Amino acid sequence: MTVVDDQLLEVAKFFGGEDGIKIIQALEKLGEATDEAIAAESGVKLNIVRKFLYKMYSHGLISGIRARDEKRGWLIFYWRIQKDQLNAFIRNRKRKALEKLKKRLEYEKLHEFFICEKCHNVRVSFEEAMESAFKCLNCGESLKSFDNSKIIEFLTKKIKQLEEELKNE
Repeated sequence: MTVVDDQLLEVAKFFGGEDGIKIIQALEKLGEATDEAIAAESGVKLNIVRKFLYKMYSHGLISGIRARDEKRGWLIFYWRIQKDQLNAFIRNRKRKALEKLKKRLEYEKLHEFFICEKCHNVRVSFEEAMESAFKCLNCGESLKSFDNSKIIEFLTKKIKQLEEELKNE
């Protein structure tokens, strides 16, 4: 398998889980096929195949050619993988992730946080802590100051990594 094939399977898994992988493998094998042929080849239910194909189509990763069925008179689509669009899709997803990470980093840097040591997953900003008189809204325990420097460090590292990946593409 090539790097592109591996990336395509990862994207298929992202959009459709194990069924997505089966569908892409079937479409890869068939080359160009109808949703019914893909369902038969992959063993995945037709409605799941259609949902997956439309999802991939909406991101430009699969193209559909419309034709009229001679026997029934219905419109049918012949689907084909667009491997040439894969890199653009991945680059776009990385840019969006980078944007979100930068916003999150900015938020983490600008805010002070408090946690409830009893509830563990309760983390609130200084403003929220003030509103509750520095008491946990779940259990009533006092909130303790939370050092988010490790989160900031992690986000900074991820941002640099993504920026480097985007620069090298």
